[in-house]
Amino acid sequence: MSTDTSSTPAPAPPSAILETCLSVSDLTRSRAFYEEIFGYSAMVAEERLCAFNVGGTQVLILFSREEVANPVHLPFGTIPAHGAHGESHVGFRVAAESLELWRARLEEKGIAIESTLTWPLGGTSMYFRDPDGHLLELLTPGVWPIY
Repeated sequence: MSTDTSSTPAPAPPSAILETCLSVSDLTRSRAFYEEIFGYSAMVAEERLCAFNVGGTQVLILFSREEVANPVHLPFGTIPAHGAHGESHVGFRVAAESLELWRARLEEKGIAIESTLTWPLGGTSMYFRDPDGHLLELLTPGVWPIY
């Protein structure tokens, strides 16, 4: 960690993560997965991306791997090329009392649960994968000191 020696006052740190992005190989398939499993509705859906409203305060964006390799030039600015290769991880907060309903839902949909564990603070994590192999986690309160 570096020491800030500038004379400009430091801004307040960001208070939340607004967007989480996953690169996917088949946008149609991935959109259907997140709509069916989580019940998310797309705020924006186009050839390049699908953006879901997550709890009214966060956005989950699925990007077509092919489409994010190049910058996008819009009338109001440019979005630089970006994206990730390989498997990523996203954790979703859920109520402890809903975890068994989630287990049943995943099993009903034929989605393998890779692991379930209880953390020292008492929270539980349940892990499974989306169609691109991204590791998804359902977390109940007690996983982190702040949750």
